[in-house]
Amino acid sequence: MARGSTRPTSRDVAQAAGVSQAAVSLVLGDKWRGRVSEPTAQRVREAALELGYRPNLAARNLRLGRTRTVLLVVPALTTEFFAEVYTGAARVAAEHGFGVVLYPSPEGVGPARDPFASAAAALDGVIASSMAADALTAIRGDQLPLVMLDSDPEGSLGAATVNLDIADGIRQVTEHLLSLGHRRFLHLAADVPSWTFEIRARELSARLSAVPGAGLRTAHAPISVAGALAATEAALAAPGPRPTALVCDDDKLAVGAYKAARRAGLRVPDDLSVTGLDDLGLATAIDPELTTVRLDAELFGERGMRALLAVMEGRSPEEGDIPVHLVVRGSTAPPS
Repeated sequence: MARGSTRPTSRDVAQAAGVSQAAVSLVLGDKWRGRVSEPTAQRVREAALELGYRPNLAARNLRLGRTRTVLLVVPALTTEFFAEVYTGAARVAAEHGFGVVLYPSPEGVGPARDPFASAAAALDGVIASSMAADALTAIRGDQLPLVMLDSDPEGSLGAATVNLDIADGIRQVTEHLLSLGHRRFLHLAADVPSWTFEIRARELSARLSAVPGAGLRTAHAPISVAGALAATEAALAAPGPRPTALVCDDDKLAVGAYKAARRAGLRVPDDLSVTGLDDLGLATAIDPELTTVRLDAELFGERGMRALLAVMEGRSPEEGDIPVHLVVRGSTAPPS
């Protein structure tokens, strides 16, 4: 072969190493053990390196009926949380020769149009947030190897589920506020029909129902600062004893709660303690900085991708929820 004139082929490698093309395919496909000797395999690798040969992955994947592409289905990207989930998933995918296509459901939560002529032909598998589960119907993602994130393990569409330990995060928040002396709680709940938010409400209610003298009220809001502001204003103006602790389903809701408290003439945390859940960048951008639960979004994405690889290879994915951690900052204090 004339160097630099054409792209080297597996035939060129075979000639340089003095072996058959089949042997080259076995060695470079890492399937040589027990079929090709170690010295021969080393000779093939050296010839490929010297010639600058790279396997044609597109042609190989076409023969195998695989695209080495997976889809990550998430709600609309309104916070950095799902961007970090993508970063973690893409990192693990790249280590295994896969690419990740990010598909944010256009309406955030709910059905979405199919971006593929045939998802089954274009993809090898799907990772999906339970918050965007309806989008799976449109893309027929439930017909592919599927891993669900933040999903009920008992009723999941997926072959595997990967969850953050949200229940423990709510336990940590509740115990922190109770230890400060709070007994009158308001839950600012995300108005989203998703298992991950149902867990928050269920766990908070269960923990407080076991504490004598503790009371819990709930206000629902869309996941937006404006929605949280309106819902919190209405809840704080309602008849009855004012709550001293406000537990928000995520950090964005907490920002709206801060604004509502200030409009009502209340100081955080002197008059009202506020907690979030996510530990997004805005948690330290507001004053006082927000006490919240840190969720490791990149690890979440990594575990989701590793679980999908296991499903596609017929292995059992790693079990156990991903730990979460309460980060105490300036937005919580004993009730006045």
